[in-house]
Amino acid sequence: MSAASESKRLAAKEIIDILHEIATLLNTHLDRQSVSLCVSLVENGVHPDAVATIIKQLRQEAAKDAQENPESD
Repeated sequence: MSAASESKRLAAKEIIDILHEIATLLNTHLDRQSVSLCVSLVENGVHPDAVATIIKQLRQEAAKDAQENPESD
C-alpha cells in the first residue's frame, strides 16, 4: 500500500471515529459500522433525510417485532 493511500485510509478512519463520537453524544445508538454505512450512502448521493427516515422506520419495525415476539430475543 502506498503512503498516499495509507494516509487516505487513516484520514477516513479518523473521520468515521469523529462522526461516531458525535453520534454517541447525540444518543443515536449507531455503531461505527452503521455510521460508516450512512456516510457511504450520503457520499453516493442518497439524501441524508432519506437515510434518517429509513433508520427510524427500521427501528420502529424492530420495536414492533420485539413486542409481538418477546420470546425470540
